[in-house]
Amino acid sequence: MSQQMVAGATDEARQRLLVDVYGTVQGVGFRPLVHRLAVSEGLGGLVRNTGDGVAIEVEGSVFALQRFLSRLEAEIAPPALMREQRIRPVPAQGEEDFVIAPSTLDTSRLPTVLPDLAVCPACLAEMSDPQDRRYRYPFITCVHCGPRYSILEATPYDRVRTTMRHFAMCAACQAEYDDPGSRRFHAQTNACPACGPRIKLWDGVGREQAADEDALNAAADALRQGLVVALKGIGGFQLLVDARSEAAVRRLRERKRRHSKPFALMVPTVDDAAALASISMAERALLCSAAAPIVLLRARALQALVAPSVAPANAWLGILLPCTPLHHLLMGQLGFPVVATSGNRGSEPIVADERTALDALRGLADVFLVHDRVIAHPVDDSVVRVISEAPTVLRHARGYAPQSLDDSYDAAPCLALGAHEKSAVAIAAGPRIVLGPYIGNLEGAGTRAAFARATDAMRALYHVRPNTVACDTHPDYYSTQCAERGPVQPQHVPHHLAHVLAGMVDNALEGPVLGVVWDGGGNGADRTVWGGEFLAVEDGGCRRVAHFWPFRLPGGEAAVREPRRTALGVLHAVFGEAALSMADLPPLAAFSLQERRILATMLARGVNAPLTTSVGRLFDAAAAILGLCQRASFDGEAAIALESAADRAASDLDPVMPLLVAATQSRSGGASARTRGSPLVIDWRPTFAWLVHARCDGIAMGALARAFHDALAQSIVAVAARIGIRQVLLTGGCFQNARLTERAITQLRAAGSEPYWHHRVPPNDGGLAVGQAAFAATLGPEETT
Repeated sequence: MSQQMVAGATDEARQRLLVDVYGTVQGVGFRPLVHRLAVSEGLGGLVRNTGDGVAIEVEGSVFALQRFLSRLEAEIAPPALMREQRIRPVPAQGEEDFVIAPSTLDTSRLPTVLPDLAVCPACLAEMSDPQDRRYRYPFITCVHCGPRYSILEATPYDRVRTTMRHFAMCAACQAEYDDPGSRRFHAQTNACPACGPRIKLWDGVGREQAADEDALNAAADALRQGLVVALKGIGGFQLLVDARSEAAVRRLRERKRRHSKPFALMVPTVDDAAALASISMAERALLCSAAAPIVLLRARALQALVAPSVAPANAWLGILLPCTPLHHLLMGQLGFPVVATSGNRGSEPIVADERTALDALRGLADVFLVHDRVIAHPVDDSVVRVISEAPTVLRHARGYAPQSLDDSYDAAPCLALGAHEKSAVAIAAGPRIVLGPYIGNLEGAGTRAAFARATDAMRALYHVRPNTVACDTHPDYYSTQCAERGPVQPQHVPHHLAHVLAGMVDNALEGPVLGVVWDGGGNGADRTVWGGEFLAVEDGGCRRVAHFWPFRLPGGEAAVREPRRTALGVLHAVFGEAALSMADLPPLAAFSLQERRILATMLARGVNAPLTTSVGRLFDAAAAILGLCQRASFDGEAAIALESAADRAASDLDPVMPLLVAATQSRSGGASARTRGSPLVIDWRPTFAWLVHARCDGIAMGALARAFHDALAQSIVAVAARIGIRQVLLTGGCFQNARLTERAITQLRAAGSEPYWHHRVPPNDGGLAVGQAAFAATLGPEETT
């Protein structure tokens, strides 16, 4: 409380204050905390949820009010967070009692909706106590843990506006809910075996086989037998199988048609995770956090505790700990790691309804472990990686979404529709941008339906009627097409500028910023495919100050799926027609002579061979040349293989640096005299010529992969030195690569630059909507090329 409120006051003076609190203050035990503090200070009044936060009215002596506000600041504990307080005096009413009052729907700004929270230690202790009435109850929760976003039907957060409204509390639960001394005082998810959700085990056609503890035992037996169990979790279904059994894991791969993409592992304890992978303190903290994400960890070299097919040829394992009481009970019975992958088919969205799952997962799962708590908002498992000792969210989902981000803009209500792959939606109003959960690839009808539901949910939960809709410039993106069909004139946002703005919001950066934007590709202002960009954001504008030497992709989109095609385009750019004679190189050996001739003609004539500057595609080409990946069965497979090879390398080599060329580029990729103000060009051809010759000389593949990463990192430092902007932001899908990002960070710091990278907002297209919303908030920086 400000000093002027108490200046000249005596202890007998009585005052009533209205305190509006904004932040993470609903569903986290904040109202019970306020109640406890107010009662202990002898204050009267009330606390209630509102449409956008919590309103507190407290009345009593001035010094008691001051102590109350000071203690509120000091005693609030995560995940609760007060972002802002507005305090003003109101007329005293003579109230002596303090109560938790019914919520109101009043709203003046975006509310904070809490993500789902992993079960807390106190609840786990009760669940393990044979004397406790919630002993082995799979849905034990309190004010500090349990489902939030996934069960929320409307704000403010109260039981009547969640799917828990279907479960009337028994007398014992109601008594806890009403008792200020209880851990479950006003816990909206409060339940027990007598009144709450229950589990059942179904066979493959939905016939009930067991319930409650028997269902849990039967599911554990099924996993021991090598069967695939579809488990309804907190935000949707997961497919589980014994990770030790090569036959079981291969069976799941065949059923899911997932050739080589790594599976995530769930293990009973953090010690079990440490047996499989090396874990730093930062990684351990992530594993054990309330978000409980999948964490990418470096696999132990000789670990033989899981089947090879879990993560073939990969230096990392994606590992998570049990996040719900149900998972803890199941993993406690098993005592061994299980594959825990999304409950979907192919690129379809995660399934959240048990009846829908019977059809959607038919042929994938042998049995279904289900429950009767409705999931209002499906949400997949998050994926996080520690880069340079700090977390970077790669898939923004359970435990993190929805995410409220403070922005420097004062935005009119805006809906941002994101990209086509790794789709996620954002909403903005005032100084706040909220990023919703990962949805998926918008290619299929199921994901497009999920995208529509997610968009509607964001508007409804946050009470926003957008007067601006922001989208990508790519006309073939489904999200762009949705924006163009809507009633509001869309704001088209350049793809790579959106990446930079997303990173700036994530890091609370203001210009000038040099954005290093490396990804698989996006629409460029010159009608080519960009993806190796350096954008300067300063003075309210954006300009392209450097980019990679363009090359052609034979077959266009086909090259994205076949790194061997990209490699042929790169080799043609380096060696010309002579590239066709290098038949011993793995990418050329992967084609027949006739195929090579057809592709060479496409490259020479520029037919169905678009130009690109994409660094993501250069990673693909390097992986193909080194024999690591010729055809990709999932997005990023070649780059992951290249990073894995670099990680396992036993030695370093001095890389051959790309050259900085003071030239403009014609559409054919040739150089002409540089004109004033035109961008620098990073000529990567010497690096690839060296890579090819070094491979032919028998230099170890891992050392070459490591040198390739180092050469690219050094190119960032060289451009930053030439451009002269101290703040350097690393963004785009390529900076999911920990080796590349960490090498760039280290070298930039050594050169006197200030490097920044992503943390809460994914660097890939999953964070694009944040940048689109930031662009729309200012009607976009002026962009020049």
